[in-house]
Amino acid sequence: MAVPEVIPIAYEPHGRTEAIGRYADGQFMGSVTYAFPKGFDLGAGWEEHKRLYSVLHTFDADGTYRDSEIWCAGTWAEQQRAPHGPDSVLARARAHLATMLRSLPRRTYTDISVRPFQLTVDGVLFGLVTGEDDGEPWAELYPDHLGFGAPWDGTYDT
Repeated sequence: MAVPEVIPIAYEPHGRTEAIGRYADGQFMGSVTYAFPKGFDLGAGWEEHKRLYSVLHTFDADGTYRDSEIWCAGTWAEQQRAPHGPDSVLARARAHLATMLRSLPRRTYTDISVRPFQLTVDGVLFGLVTGEDDGEPWAELYPDHLGFGAPWDGTYDT
């Protein structure tokens, strides 16, 4: 079975796909995720290169990519220095995502179906990328590392 043109993604409350759904102008997919720049090799000082992003992708009603708002809240090193409270990197990222989601008129959280897309910000790959390994088609959401595949029912693997 080939990768479908429009890939279903199941809404999972309190899970990794808790910030997806529909709004007045189409569909949306939001997340808070850590990422390294493409090609980064772990070594001394890696904590300053691992960044936490608030991400909101929007799509039209047919699942065609429209736009993304991607905001870096800080690094893993900053989070470790101040791990708790409203000024922590994680708290800032979650608050920023909540603000972005509130900006979507008539938002409802539900399953979505979107077409593959990709963009690079700060050297980090964002998008829903497709491919094939050993004859098995797949799609993966980057940088979240959520994998989708047959039976293409919207469930993901990490």
